[in-house]
Amino acid sequence: MDIIELDKKYVANTYARSPLVAVSGSGALIKDENGKELIDLGSGIGVNCFGACDEAWVMAVEAQLHKIQHISNLYYTEPQAQLAKLLCEKTGMKKVFFGNSGAEANECAIKCARKYSSDKYGAERSTIITLENSFHGRTLATLSATGQNSMHVHFGPFPEGFKYAPANDFPALEALCDSAVCAVMLELVQGEGGVNPLDKEYVVKAAKLCAENDILLIIDEVQTGNGRTGSLYAYMQYGITPDIVTTAKGLAGGLPLGCAMLGEKVENTMSAGTHGSTFGGNPICAAGALSILSRLDGALMDEVKKKGEYVKSELEGAKGIKSVSGLGLMIGIETEKDAKEIARECLDRGVIVLTAKTKVRLLPPLTIKQEELAKAIQILKGVIAK
Repeated sequence: MDIIELDKKYVANTYARSPLVAVSGSGALIKDENGKELIDLGSGIGVNCFGACDEAWVMAVEAQLHKIQHISNLYYTEPQAQLAKLLCEKTGMKKVFFGNSGAEANECAIKCARKYSSDKYGAERSTIITLENSFHGRTLATLSATGQNSMHVHFGPFPEGFKYAPANDFPALEALCDSAVCAVMLELVQGEGGVNPLDKEYVVKAAKLCAENDILLIIDEVQTGNGRTGSLYAYMQYGITPDIVTTAKGLAGGLPLGCAMLGEKVENTMSAGTHGSTFGGNPICAAGALSILSRLDGALMDEVKKKGEYVKSELEGAKGIKSVSGLGLMIGIETEKDAKEIARECLDRGVIVLTAKTKVRLLPPLTIKQEELAKAIQILKGVIAK
């Protein structure tokens, strides 16, 4: 029985998989079971930020494998402590909670925000405002936080306490910020919602509104974080200081790791027993993340910006393309053709692309070689123009 048939027989049917069996890879190149080589413009939905099997990352992970793979968070490990230190030093945040995914990081942020307000103002101040078209995860609470009606079916009743504001409409946000609101939670580029960046003026006003009313500002950097947009975290391009920042995906370069970074207001809000994770901050994942985070420097961020500008310059105005959106190497392409059809045709021609709603979405490795990027973009343009 081949792998696709085996998967269909035994794996839960929660994914509409494309007919690619990936067996190996190096950088932005992936090989399938037949030896066909593909250029990866998806990087595992932004996870393999240094591409497949990055040598320094492999060495860091392998070295930790020979030390200890797990001990539980009832004890200390060096990789987790060093990673928390590096995250705080690079962001100015004060404490870090580690989980396994973006959804878990956002769950922590939600709990932390509600506990902060409950401790200070009482339990009735618990509402969190998110944006229409947002996406914050697939647990019940993070689905409820997600501002998409299509996500609010099948699994009810959903947790209460979330309101949704239209993106970039400050008066609408301001009108929702009553005495019951404890936090505002924003993706600075709505990834799953179509790769739509928020306006800087809107974000700055939202941050000011939150600060003036002691409403916590949570920035969801699950997809935008770890160099994806051309800065370590996207909020750094908006000139704001969040109270909580969540991230995951590219943080550990291919291993499951997410975290909530806690600012000064909330650094001591979560005490022993208020939250936890069996695997969160696992020493192997943390070792991988240390290798990634330590190399996300200014030179690489400049490269990411240049590559993103190159992609936009190649695509804007090209045949069959209506618009191009995004930040850095997080790019959405609105086309005249069906996005899923484009993704299928690209796969046949040796290029992996993603979709987000009706758009083609690109999240290539940050370190993709220019010649690989150029070749893939020309193939993509040809498919779109067809």
